Amino acid sequence: MRILVLGSGAREHAIITALLRETVPEDAAPHEITAAPGNAGIALDVPVVALDPTNGDIVAEYAIDNEIELVIIGPEAPLVAGVADKLRTRGIAVFGPSKAAAALEGSKTFAKRIMDAAGVPTGRATRAGNLDEAESAIDAYGAPYVIKADGLAAGKGVLVTGDRTAALEHAEYWLQHGAVLVEEFLAGQEVSLFLLSDGHTVLPLSPAQDYKRAYDRDAGPNTGGMGAYSPLPWLPAGFVDDVIERIALPTIHALADEQKPFIGLLYCGLIVAPDNSVRVIEFNARFGDPETQVVLPRLVTPLSGLLFAAATGGLGGLPHPEFSDEVAVTVVLASEGYPENPITGRPITGLQDVTDVTIAHAATATIDGGFVATGGRVLSVVATGDTFADARAKAYAALEHIHLEGSHFRTDIAERVA
Repeated sequence: MRILVLGSGAREHAIITALLRETVPEDAAPHEITAAPGNAGIALDVPVVALDPTNGDIVAEYAIDNEIELVIIGPEAPLVAGVADKLRTRGIAVFGPSKAAAALEGSKTFAKRIMDAAGVPTGRATRAGNLDEAESAIDAYGAPYVIKADGLAAGKGVLVTGDRTAALEHAEYWLQHGAVLVEEFLAGQEVSLFLLSDGHTVLPLSPAQDYKRAYDRDAGPNTGGMGAYSPLPWLPAGFVDDVIERIALPTIHALADEQKPFIGLLYCGLIVAPDNSVRVIEFNARFGDPETQVVLPRLVTPLSGLLFAAATGGLGGLPHPEFSDEVAVTVVLASEGYPENPITGRPITGLQDVTDVTIAHAATATIDGGFVATGGRVLSVVATGDTFADARAKAYAALEHIHLEGSHFRTDIAERVA
């Protein structure tokens, strides 16, 4: 297939790596994959083009001119901008929901309304349009306080804190950009579950758990994610089937009832309470980062076939995707100052000395033949193994060879399960 992957992060690099890993019949040509805009690491694997992934007209023209058969939209911004709509209007198969359906991630208020209509279990929430409303809701729900920006915030719009002053300051900051949600705190273990949807049918991928706080033992501010592991051996039996029946399918059906069919990746951010009850923390409308980096390396079923089937309404009747028995761990290397004020432009060295792992580039460029960091989360080190102890050892051994001045990473990813 001729495939265009939109995006420039480690998630997109992981998707491309999974597509390149697919075996094809000896008499068949491999996939022709292009990334837009990609990054320095992605450019080592496939051609990259300097397209604005949020400009639907430009993306559609490129896809037509280059006879692209499938477009995979990685990040949330192009989805909320309606790029999938532009592509579908031109008859191009696209894995990613419409602008209307992507509001499931683009507006937390919309997501709560859909959950309510679908009877999906979630926490209580109050939408606040000003600081007085936010303060009233904060006091009504009590500590720990949960404050969320209503719109897209690059993984930085959520604050969970026991500090009332910090909660009010977070609400005040994000109220400059729109409404905020004050939510009930849900106690338990967080789980990320990806589900492929063609608007009617859903198929699950393997659950994962990510680490959102910047530092060890869940200290520091929220980030886009500092690491992840998969599978989750501690989940109760029947967990995935229960989420499909009680959460995913009702949500997909509620969107279809509103003439907003969801075609793409439904990301369910879940909380598993001590009594094993499950509630939704949030929905996203695309593959999560860094969970993608640990889910896709274990995928045995060809990814291209699954995504094309979802894009073209063909998931019905397909078996659940298969996964290997191996485990996967990813650790994110972040620039000094991340997440508040990352320092960029510094060289990254030692990548050539890394073995036995995969590097998913997130924010890298090349200058004078070497890599430099261009953002906060710079790269993900991805390791697989027979046990979590094996995978962790590989990942952290690789990080010893990689040098980026002032950088930091968590040392406790998957420690509990190992």
